[in-house]
Amino acid sequence: MNAPGTHEVYERWAPAYEAEPHNPLMVAEQRAMCARFPKLGGCDVLDLACGTGRYARLATRAGARRVVGVDASPAMLERAEIPDRVRGDFTALPFRDSSFDAVISGLAIGHASDLNVCLAEIRRVLRAGGTLLYSDFHPEATRRGFKRGFRAANGERFELPADGYSVARHCAALGATGFTLVDLLEVRAGFELADEFPGSAEFYRTWHGTPLVLVVLARRNPP
Repeated sequence: MNAPGTHEVYERWAPAYEAEPHNPLMVAEQRAMCARFPKLGGCDVLDLACGTGRYARLATRAGARRVVGVDASPAMLERAEIPDRVRGDFTALPFRDSSFDAVISGLAIGHASDLNVCLAEIRRVLRAGGTLLYSDFHPEATRRGFKRGFRAANGERFELPADGYSVARHCAALGATGFTLVDLLEVRAGFELADEFPGSAEFYRTWHGTPLVLVVLARRNPP
């Protein structure tokens, strides 16, 4: 039997997927993202690959005028407590040009089938000078064998297929699609992620220094 693809894993995960960070890595990821949040007062914001809508909720709390969530998973969208939510794909966003002041995406852009097309679509829906803030699972963690997935209620474990892009590829794609890189952070085990949790001593011995998450802040160049 073939292993489930990314979309199928998220569909299966959705019923149990929590609305807030549910593991230490996500806590560290969200902390790094929030430290780089743009000023969103009065802004129109897109939560790209919104899942259960955690960044949409944070954008609303930050004063955004309008927040829209988009995700490819119907099951995730059903659980997202967002007034405006739409099904859509990274490479063909269902929005008009220049619809948003900011696009935020958490731990998902590496799933895009084509990074350049994804970023070009984000640029298209952003207004000139708009902000792109996203996180992604770090390719070095994947290379070293870090697995992403969940355990279903019956005890069966489902893992996301290995995917993503190198840091150099992210930087090159941003430049090629009309963005200026403002900030880039690698969240590393034992450094940016250093919280204690059950089993943390063994975790840090195994993964010390490994970059687990990439956080990117960029700005859309003028036409």
